[in-house]
Amino acid sequence: MNSPLAVAFALFSTFGFGAGFVLTQFALRWIPPRLGAAFSIPASTLLFWCLAPFSIDPAEVDLGAAGLFAVIGMLFPAAVALLNFESNRLMGPNIAGAVAGSSPLFAVLLAVMLLGEHLRFWQLSGIAAIVTGVVLMCTGQWQTFTVRRFWLLALPLGASAIRGFVQPVIKLGLERWHNPVAAVVIGYTVSSAVLILAALVSGRNPEQSFDRRGALWFAAVGLCNGSAVLSMYAALGRGPVTLVSPLIAAYPLVTLLLSFRLLKRERVDLRLMAAVAITVGGVVLLLIT
Repeated sequence: MNSPLAVAFALFSTFGFGAGFVLTQFALRWIPPRLGAAFSIPASTLLFWCLAPFSIDPAEVDLGAAGLFAVIGMLFPAAVALLNFESNRLMGPNIAGAVAGSSPLFAVLLAVMLLGEHLRFWQLSGIAAIVTGVVLMCTGQWQTFTVRRFWLLALPLGASAIRGFVQPVIKLGLERWHNPVAAVVIGYTVSSAVLILAALVSGRNPEQSFDRRGALWFAAVGLCNGSAVLSMYAALGRGPVTLVSPLIAAYPLVTLLLSFRLLKRERVDLRLMAAVAITVGGVVLLLIT
């Protein structure tokens, strides 16, 4: 039986990630991705440190889990944020979000190998439906295939692979120290240090000019993504990766709806309606199995 709390946290994470992709479009109008990430993730880190005194008991600290969270912080969310922001800039939120929605393929594979989780037929069908649906969302947006566009797909796919592989590893850490706030505080602190250092090292780049409006937008993106990551960790602490990861991967639905409402870019057609129906059907399959 699926944990209602795991499902609720996963769905909240879905909304946060989806909204973050759309807000990034506003932020990128003012400052470039690398500099934006140096504002986005530290904004989340500050929020998490405010929660830490109320959520972390020093007597319960597990150094092994803390070290695992710190190692993860070298890649997630730092590298994922940079890849997502850059792919969002080059391809738009809908394509970047849809391709990045393939993360369950990586997460489930590692969960089966590392955690010994099992997949039933209907679960596998639900995962396949979600991945098919989010990919179908972007098939009509690149009508002309070019080598450059093929290589651009490596950006969201790289982000997807990192996010997917991180989830089972985070679950291992949470099994030792069941504290999602501690996990995000440690991981985000390490990521913030990496991104701020990278921004300082490349600070002489004339393209990286500071703009207060862009910094504020990226801070908002950071709060969306940060709350989504915290919810994802909370869901992973209460449910299997094979349930949580596919549910979160449905966030391109949120991106699509918000993009249509706020960016006025998406045209509703049969392909899009079919993609939404398939994705929602996959989510329903996961929830009832």
